[in-house]
Amino acid sequence: MALRVYNTLSRTKEPFQTVTPGKVGMYVCGPTVYSNSHIGHMVGPVIFDTVKRYLAYLGYEVSWVVNITDVDDKLIVQALKDGTTVKALAEQVTADYLACLAALNVTGIDHMPRATEHIGDIIAINAGLIDKGFAYASGGDVYFDVARASSYGKLSHRDPEELQAGARIEPTALKRNPGDFALWKASKPGEPSWESPWGPGRPGWHIECSAMSLKLLGEHFDIHGGGLDLVFPHHENELVQSESFTGVPFASYWMHNGLLTREGRKISKSDPDTIVLMSDLLREYDPDVIRLLLLSSHYRRPIDYGPNRLTEIARSLQTFHHAFERLEELTGQGFDTLEAPSRRHEAEPSANPALKEVAELRQGFLDAMDDDFNTGGAVGELFEIVRVLNRTAAGLTAGSSPQDLADYRAGMVVLKELSNLLGLFGKLPEKVKAGGDALTGDLMSLLIELRARLRKEKHYALADEIRNRLTGLGVVLEDGPEGTRWRVESKR
Repeated sequence: MALRVYNTLSRTKEPFQTVTPGKVGMYVCGPTVYSNSHIGHMVGPVIFDTVKRYLAYLGYEVSWVVNITDVDDKLIVQALKDGTTVKALAEQVTADYLACLAALNVTGIDHMPRATEHIGDIIAINAGLIDKGFAYASGGDVYFDVARASSYGKLSHRDPEELQAGARIEPTALKRNPGDFALWKASKPGEPSWESPWGPGRPGWHIECSAMSLKLLGEHFDIHGGGLDLVFPHHENELVQSESFTGVPFASYWMHNGLLTREGRKISKSDPDTIVLMSDLLREYDPDVIRLLLLSSHYRRPIDYGPNRLTEIARSLQTFHHAFERLEELTGQGFDTLEAPSRRHEAEPSANPALKEVAELRQGFLDAMDDDFNTGGAVGELFEIVRVLNRTAAGLTAGSSPQDLADYRAGMVVLKELSNLLGLFGKLPEKVKAGGDALTGDLMSLLIELRARLRKEKHYALADEIRNRLTGLGVVLEDGPEGTRWRVESKR
């Protein structure tokens, strides 16, 4: 199956064709850095990091841009409230954002421009739009004249009058039309400002993204992404001003991810009970738990989370951790040291009958990703693969035939190949041996020996009590052909 992508612009899935053969330009709207990152800020980065991983796997050379809005009304208000400068606040919040991205293994961003680094580009676009008759200066501001753009509304699929009626419009006598939006704002005393042909001021929100994407990706690029809540007004305005300025299509595919809710309630600054800072979540949960949550459904659907859902995912990941431990026991090799194909053409489907089921599940994973990056379907196939491999491992010992062990290892390589595409298991949890000390290991060996003796003497109730009490402490006993193994099951 060839890759197909849902395009908000056409409201259909379209075959993926790039502007330049073999290359992809992708722009995703980043944060306005006035407060530390919460889990909602991570939805887009994790999803589009996975999109880039898959495109690179297909052989594309991808250039991915995520902007930082470091000058904005919200920043100005928050800096004043905190008794700091806009620049200092922006730097502190940006550092927090970057730390959260690193924790969640978001590694694919190639450029992260700041709006304040592109003031000259922004002023040039403003001047160009005025010259072309699409914008006008008024009282130190510059506005885009929506009446001059016949295509306005094509992204959100609503006519301009409907858009203006539904928009939150600031009334001002400076505008020709109520729906005209600011490209440049005259500065007030004490606000950050830059000199311009229209007087000291700062850029409007929408024009910043046009300037940065045009500068780094060119007039026409492939993918523009962001949250569903950005379709209007941000992306609608960004599209119309960019195409009015250049005269060519802006982005070929507009991809919008669903929003995050907390137990059915939309995450919103106006509803503080829904906000959970990433720094707090990362203290409580393994990063893979959060990343898997964000990839566990199709990216266009809403994602609901809460403590119960995160705990459920944490438990499900133990299936993989068990597989990693078993791999090392059987082959002496850690999962993180396996070398897996990084390009689709490098991985030929195996003709080995022993790997037939894994190969079929692998194809199901790739079919899901080819169908508009359906990570939810792909995750389901990944879980099926690890179950097959754990079932296979249960019948093996370190002394099994070299061919059987090689087949098992080859299946684990497939698991590594596909989990890499989802950005999972980039940093494996340390192998936990109840604190890792020798005394604990000796005590566990003693308990296991005592339990085995009780079972041999048919004291099953006492043997079961030992297992149950250990389970309550997070220690799992597994009986197998090589005897009883134990492991600590993370509660995170």
